[in-house]
Amino acid sequence: MSKPRVYSYLRFSDPKQAAGSSVDRQTEYAHRWAAERGLQLDAALSMRDEGLSAYHQRHITVGALGVFLAAISEGRIAAGSVLIVEGLDRLSRAEPILAQAQLSQIISAGITVVTASDGKEYNRERLKAQPMDLVYSLIVMIRAHEESDTKSKRIKAAVRRQCEGWVAGTFRGIIRNGKDPAWARWTGTRFEIVEEHANAVRYAIELFKLGEGGQRVTRALAEKGLKLTPDGSNASHFYKTIRLPALKGVKRIEADGEAYELHDYYPRLLSDAEWAELQHLATERHRRRGHGDIVGLITGLNLTYCGYCGQAVVAQNLMGRAKPDGSLADGHRRLLCCGYSHSTGCPVPGSSSVVPIERAILGYCSDQLNLTALLTGDGQEAALRGRLATLRAEIAHTEQQIARVTDAMLADDAPPAAFARRARDLEAQLDRQKADAQSTENELAAVARTEAPALAETWADLSTRALEMDKDARLQVRRLVADTFARITVYHAGTNPHAEGKRPIEVKLTAKSGQSRTLQINRRTGAFTTAADYIPAPTQP
Repeated sequence: MSKPRVYSYLRFSDPKQAAGSSVDRQTEYAHRWAAERGLQLDAALSMRDEGLSAYHQRHITVGALGVFLAAISEGRIAAGSVLIVEGLDRLSRAEPILAQAQLSQIISAGITVVTASDGKEYNRERLKAQPMDLVYSLIVMIRAHEESDTKSKRIKAAVRRQCEGWVAGTFRGIIRNGKDPAWARWTGTRFEIVEEHANAVRYAIELFKLGEGGQRVTRALAEKGLKLTPDGSNASHFYKTIRLPALKGVKRIEADGEAYELHDYYPRLLSDAEWAELQHLATERHRRRGHGDIVGLITGLNLTYCGYCGQAVVAQNLMGRAKPDGSLADGHRRLLCCGYSHSTGCPVPGSSSVVPIERAILGYCSDQLNLTALLTGDGQEAALRGRLATLRAEIAHTEQQIARVTDAMLADDAPPAAFARRARDLEAQLDRQKADAQSTENELAAVARTEAPALAETWADLSTRALEMDKDARLQVRRLVADTFARITVYHAGTNPHAEGKRPIEVKLTAKSGQSRTLQINRRTGAFTTAADYIPAPTQP
């Protein structure tokens, strides 16, 4: 067991308070108190929490006092030790019953709490001899909590007034609630863009649109010496960043039970349409990430399926003969049905090279007439608008149900527990419907930004480089595939797999517009062909 020691604890809800004299006063007091009693002041566990609220218990959940309490629980603080604080309000401003429990935890472990402001000592022996000190400590904690609670309510009310003023156009100052993004800096009159961090965000978003995931994005940022924040970048922070409405200039605040969206609060990095498109991509990010050295153009997107059994088709790079440059020979990059590879019953065993299929799809989509035929009509947009209208009707219906259940609960002095359960279920259902509606709105915005006349040219520009295994080009094509197609169905032995002779690969492309086209593909070259080129004509009798 370690020897009893003296520990000092300092806490400030605002770091600016550390500039005052109380720090020096308490530090000097702790040294003197320990010296007079022949005890050692422990510098290693003398604690300081700056900018952490005792009202919201941040000093316990993430601060030094939480570490100290854990050390008490683990028996690492010897009985007879002393904790010196400026006042009991430094220990806690939580609800009195919780604050009292935290003080009791310390005292019950045989530790004395000394308040430097008045020299009072709180331990089991003294409280037993002078029980009114326990009442005094409770009064101090009640007063501390009431002060913080009143301050919190005033701050919330002030923030709410500021938000309402912003919405009304009568207030354009800074609203101190939550963190501001690293790319925006307050000048005293307005926010301005911090180009260093804004450029990092723009570059990261462009990489993400090309199919890169968070880890690759952050590595690319580091290679260019760019940082999303002054502290650096990581994948988790990147994914949080691309979800921020601040990208389109909006600050979201919840104050005193009300949610506010403050438009044009920050300078924009993205337009509304660009932000909505980014949210759609973020929702489906797993579908746009290429894995491994060879970025798949049609696999790993939850789009490509076997035409015989309906299960997913995956890419497989087979070991074997390599080209002089070390890359895989075309025939060693295969498409394989999961049903066949997992022995779950695909009726047509076998596989096909992915190369001719890639060539055929790239060639087909590089022709404007072909691409326009796939994208003609407003099938996808109309379907999304219809779904959105349905979801909004469902939301309105659910809100009416919640209102009726609420009215019934208010009308009954002792409403049944089933009412409360029903209300919770309806609220959860409403949250899901609103999330679906937002996702549909984002997808609709992304579809609306797709311009068919420019797409074929884009496909053509990328085609050659993609087939030459240029990684950046393949990432861009992968995104085009995900944006264009709802489903790709592969018949590796043609739609008539039991016919005699060689058969073409057949691929059915179903666009998001609802239009579909079936391509018959030469197994070696990827050129468009007809079944007659492969299946011999019947022998005449």
